[in-house]
Amino acid sequence: MRGFSRRSALVTSCAAALCGSIRRAGAAPSLAPRPLVFAHRGASALRPEHTLAAYAKAIADGADFIEPDLVMTKDGVMICRHETNIAETTDVAQRPEFASRKRTATLDGKTATGWFTTDFTLAELKTLRAKERLATLRVHNTRFDGHFDIPTFEEMIDFVAAEAATCGRVLGLIPEIKHSTHFHALGFDPEAVFLRTIAAHEYTRTAPLEVQSFETGNLQRIGADVRAINPQARLMLLMGERTEVPPDLAAKGEKTTFGDLMTPAGLKDVRRYADVIGPSLTDLIPRDAQGAWLEPSSLVEDAHAAGLLVHAYTCRPENHFLPRQLRNADGDAARNMRGSIQEIQRYLDMGLDGFFTDDPAIGRQAVDTI
Repeated sequence: MRGFSRRSALVTSCAAALCGSIRRAGAAPSLAPRPLVFAHRGASALRPEHTLAAYAKAIADGADFIEPDLVMTKDGVMICRHETNIAETTDVAQRPEFASRKRTATLDGKTATGWFTTDFTLAELKTLRAKERLATLRVHNTRFDGHFDIPTFEEMIDFVAAEAATCGRVLGLIPEIKHSTHFHALGFDPEAVFLRTIAAHEYTRTAPLEVQSFETGNLQRIGADVRAINPQARLMLLMGERTEVPPDLAAKGEKTTFGDLMTPAGLKDVRRYADVIGPSLTDLIPRDAQGAWLEPSSLVEDAHAAGLLVHAYTCRPENHFLPRQLRNADGDAARNMRGSIQEIQRYLDMGLDGFFTDDPAIGRQAVDTI
């Protein structure tokens, strides 16, 4: 497979510890580390996202890294939610005491209506219960609605550290700092809170750590500080839609798009402050209007040429999310394990270094059978 020598040179000690086994392409062995399985919001195909239950299931199912998305509360606490609007992932809409807090806001250049974490203290948020975000697609997860609260980042760290000690294996963390420019405009400093938090915990000072953001500026600001706290840490620039401008650049009136950053020249610039890029799966293999795979792009190869690893998002097991060629006849919401494994393995054959998945058990099987 192409690009292995470049990737081997980039691998840090944490990746080597997690992924030291030999990977094979046909009959010829390669010394490249085994691709990493990232639990997207935990095992979110099987439990409501960003709950301790989702994280626990991901660990039990063999994930290498667990992902907490991080947003701010009114009193400056970092909590685990995919976005600051909690309308879809909690029961806040059923709480009459919070009805007056529903509002419309502009978030990363887009208008959203709902309830926002910065309008609630941590104590108030702790009264809410998590629910399944994709309730019509993942009906089986709705049986857990109301069972779990919203964990803080610190609670999540302690939980993963305890699970790592229990299962006797190293578990990485891959936190995403969300909405950085938005939070700064409201008077918060999420990067400062993040740095204090990881510095305060032995686990995040020593365990595999990869910090994500869709923004360029915060990665550049905190890179040296993150590595001073955890020398093996890596930084990943997530890639949004090719026509979109990263939120921090858009706020300054700049025009550089994610598509510009995916060019060979753009990737060389990204390498100045990041170790990894996080494109979407459709950046690797585009799809037509019916969801069928088209010809692959050269993004993985171009990123490796620039000295960057590639960790793509998000592999999901339901037919609804699979490329048309791999769907079966069981219905849109059916969990299609065979198709999902085939999808993942095609990306791995392109040289992908790691991937986010809503179902780490399937991701683990895909990696372990290549």
